[in-house]
Amino acid sequence: MSESAGPATNPCPLESAAIQRILPHRYPMLLIDRVVQIERRQRIVAIKNVSINEPFFQGHFPGFPIMPGVLIVEAMAQAGGALLLTEIEDRDDKLMVFTGIEKARFRKPVLPGDQLRLEVSVLAWRQTAVRMQGHAYVGEKLAAEAVITCQLVDRARAQAGSRKDGAVPPSSAPTTP
Repeated sequence: MSESAGPATNPCPLESAAIQRILPHRYPMLLIDRVVQIERRQRIVAIKNVSINEPFFQGHFPGFPIMPGVLIVEAMAQAGGALLLTEIEDRDDKLMVFTGIEKARFRKPVLPGDQLRLEVSVLAWRQTAVRMQGHAYVGEKLAAEAVITCQLVDRARAQAGSRKDGAVPPSSAPTTP
C-alpha cells in the first residue's frame, strides 16, 4: 500500500472527546462511548456502556428496565455516522440523517449494566449516502440487528428547510439512496 493511500485502519480507541469532535450528538442522545476499531469505508466497532442512570430507563419500563430498541438502532447509526464522518473534511457543515431502517430485529433485551458492542459494516458507499448492516451484541449474544441507510446533508440546507415545528418539509427531505 502506498503512503498516500493512508492506513486501512485508523488509530483506536477513540474516547468520548474524540467521538464528540466527529459526531454532533450530545448527552443524552450521544449513544456511543468508545470506538475500538475502524476500517476505513468498511467497518466500525463501537461500545455503549448501558447504565441504570440513562434517562429512558425511568419510563421504559418501571420495575423492568430495558433499553428501547429504537435507541439500539440509533446507536448503530451513530457508529456508522462516525465511520462516514471521519471521511468528510467539512463535517462541521454536515449532518447525517436516517433515510431508512430495514430488517430490524431485536433478539435479546439490553439491560442496565450491559455493554453493547456495535459492529457496523458498509454495504454500499456513495459520497453523500451510505447503507450499512449493524449488529449489536451483549457479550457474544446478538441483541439486535438492522440495515440502516443514512444520507449526508448540509446543515445550512437542513436548517433552512426546517419549519417552526422542527419538521423538515417533504420537498426538502432527504431521499433514500
